[in-house]
Amino acid sequence: MIIKSVNGKAPLIPEDCFVAENATIVGDVTFGSNCSVWFNAVIRGDVNQIRIGNKVNIQDGAVIHCTYQKHATIIGNNVSIGHNAIVHGCTIEDNVLVGMGAIVMDNCLVKSNSIIAAGAVVTQNTIVESGVIFAGVPAKKVKEINESNFAGEIDRIATNYVMYSSWFKEEEN
Repeated sequence: MIIKSVNGKAPLIPEDCFVAENATIVGDVTFGSNCSVWFNAVIRGDVNQIRIGNKVNIQDGAVIHCTYQKHATIIGNNVSIGHNAIVHGCTIEDNVLVGMGAIVMDNCLVKSNSIIAAGAVVTQNTIVESGVIFAGVPAKKVKEINESNFAGEIDRIATNYVMYSSWFKEEEN
């Protein structure tokens, strides 16, 4: 793994987090507890701060970045960032699933208990209301979560990733 200081700011990663050996975390990045950063993920807090809550999983190939002198990236608790997703200079509140290959752009606000569908592009300055699924390019509301088959999926995925990371931590000991 590459964990590196930039401009005197080093990542803060609690002991109970799992970071894959080829993940990259640099600069002003702070994690809560029980997080996991998977293979080939990049979290680059070089130009602004990145704050990540508890029980967050950042899956394989995902990129988390921010915008110089403008937008930090804030990720709440119980969030799953899917494989190859890009989260850039935005705020993602608690209990959110960002699907595989989705892009969340600068100055977006993704409110709690929402889902960004796989492949969706949430364009700059968009507000995603709580309790909805956003999909498409550009992404827009497609339905309420409670009207979908996805109710309960956000917590299930986040909880499973804590379990998966425990398998890798056992191998290290």
